[in-house]
Amino acid sequence: MFVENVITLENITMKFNMPKEKVDSLKEYFIKFVKRQLKFDEFIALNNVSVNIKAGEVVGLIGLNGSGKSTMLKIVSGILKPSSGKVTTNGSISPLIELGAGFDMDLTARENVFLNGYVLGYSKATMLEKYDEIIEFSELRDFQDVAIKNFSSGMIARLGFSIATITRPDILIVDEILSVGDFLFQQKCEKRINEMMSGGTTVLIVSHSIDQIERLCDRVVWLEKGNVKAVGETKEICEVYKTSER
Repeated sequence: MFVENVITLENITMKFNMPKEKVDSLKEYFIKFVKRQLKFDEFIALNNVSVNIKAGEVVGLIGLNGSGKSTMLKIVSGILKPSSGKVTTNGSISPLIELGAGFDMDLTARENVFLNGYVLGYSKATMLEKYDEIIEFSELRDFQDVAIKNFSSGMIARLGFSIATITRPDILIVDEILSVGDFLFQQKCEKRINEMMSGGTTVLIVSHSIDQIERLCDRVVWLEKGNVKAVGETKEICEVYKTSER
């Protein structure tokens, strides 16, 4: 039976310009910019990357810091546009990348549930229906009327995760968010993602925990300095990765 690709990356290259010299202020930056005195080094975050992910697959991205994992997630999510190449996605996407990025720090948790829901495209009726579930899952019932500027980063991420996973998207993009909160909350996050997976959601995940990748993923993409070093079955690739010189 043919299973279509829901994520296709074709020859994706992502380049960034990194300033060669230190600029001490915004004013100095603009002066140098106008005078064309700024000098840059080109940094290639991804180099001619091609990957296909089929419907219902759970694929992990592994590699050292700076290998291009988060850049790849942002390109798939549409947050970044690649310098060259083509990315194709089929279906709705829920990117769990910068949890709480749409929050207003001066508003309460209650108010931010509705604000963030609006940012994610949910109707007010949906948010009213799901509100209690969101608050209970985030374990913030006692703090729902507290301004989130008083929250820890973990509390904000928990609220963001709870909102972003109230529906079942076709594609779930997960970047290091399963380290949110304590061990029991991490288990809750994994359980919810497993429920999404069992419902047919395609998952692309980055985690520094190889144990977590081995538990959750069908296949693994190993990135090294922006290049695809290996793609294959999770156990096989992770065994090599764990014994490689890093």
